[in-house]
Amino acid sequence: MADGGKGMVDVSGKDVTRRVAVAESVLLADAPTLALLSGNRLPKLDPLPTARAAALLALKATPALIPHCHTIPVTDATVEFELSEDAVTVRCTVGTLARTGAEMEALVGASVASLTLYDMIKAVCRGAQIMRTRLLEKSGGKSGEWRAREA
Repeated sequence: MADGGKGMVDVSGKDVTRRVAVAESVLLADAPTLALLSGNRLPKLDPLPTARAAALLALKATPALIPHCHTIPVTDATVEFELSEDAVTVRCTVGTLARTGAEMEALVGASVASLTLYDMIKAVCRGAQIMRTRLLEKSGGKSGEWRAREA
């Protein structure tokens, strides 16, 4: 279509099922910065709890950010962090009982957690980069299970 489509997809004919999505986002930074982060010694304190709270707030606001995204009842969500020598991997898991999946909510949650961490470390590491945000897996609905290949 020349105008880019008609609008939101009609999901009224779909069954309400348990759906879960897991997304990740990877923030690269230097080892000294990540040592400060893991020791909670950055100029901005409590970076991981702050990033978790930001992710939870953001994933609930996904339909306000992504124009064609349906509002879903988020039944549960977790945000986990894995720190290595040169990266923080954020994993966001979102569950729902709905007619459509939670992939966008999980992606937004992981992205905003990474952006929040970037904001909290930028004073000490200008070269930090958010390198990869992707869906890792989803379940539920008509299409069933799906898992990403290893990166």
